[in-house]
Amino acid sequence: MNSFAVKIDKLVKTFAGSEVIKGSAMTVKANTIYGFLGANGAGKTTVFKILSGLLVPTSGKVEIFGMDITENRELILKNIGTLIEVPVFYEHLSATENLKFHLAYMNVEGFGVSEVLEMVGLTQTGDQPVSKFSLGMRQRLAIARSFIHKPKLLILDEPVNGLDPLGIQEMRVLFKNLSKNYGMTILISSHILSELEHIVDSIGVIVNGVVVEEALLEEVKTKSPKGLEEYFFKIMSGGKVCV
Repeated sequence: MNSFAVKIDKLVKTFAGSEVIKGSAMTVKANTIYGFLGANGAGKTTVFKILSGLLVPTSGKVEIFGMDITENRELILKNIGTLIEVPVFYEHLSATENLKFHLAYMNVEGFGVSEVLEMVGLTQTGDQPVSKFSLGMRQRLAIARSFIHKPKLLILDEPVNGLDPLGIQEMRVLFKNLSKNYGMTILISSHILSELEHIVDSIGVIVNGVVVEEALLEEVKTKSPKGLEEYFFKIMSGGKVCV
């Protein structure tokens, strides 16, 4: 098995002639949790969409588990789970029905629907249509849908949006469990840096379309004793984080 889940080199993405991703490089080791940090508009979601097959690179190389995404798109996408931007559901259907539809679409066995609903704390929703769900319940369902087919790579863009502190803590435990016990590589972004610090093995920081830093969490703590937040703000302010 390839030791890297994701390898990006010289990636460029343009919209209307303007470069949004600017010759960027990035590596994510397999079976780890990688925190992707950046300000709003830095390019995080664009990179996630390229990795998810929703956008095509303008140039550069993107490999997922050693396979070029432009040459092996269908095979790669079978092994990816995503939560990017606002999730869309069949509003008149229940959580169970939505997840069954997703499994049928992916054409895989995956986890059992009841098992996944328990993992995300939605076992009591019954036949209630998704249209009646709170924001937090919808987010839990989106997380469930992202991993129910047992993907090798899980891409989560601000997955704890709308969750209360208890929900955030529960998802922290879930993500660590998916990585440790099910071998999933997780690529996750969040503005709650203190929460990421609890779960990530390594991080990358993107600034104006360029990944300017990648480091193991242990390296982050060595360079910034106060933690990930201090490390991130040093980079954003142009400060030095090297020792």
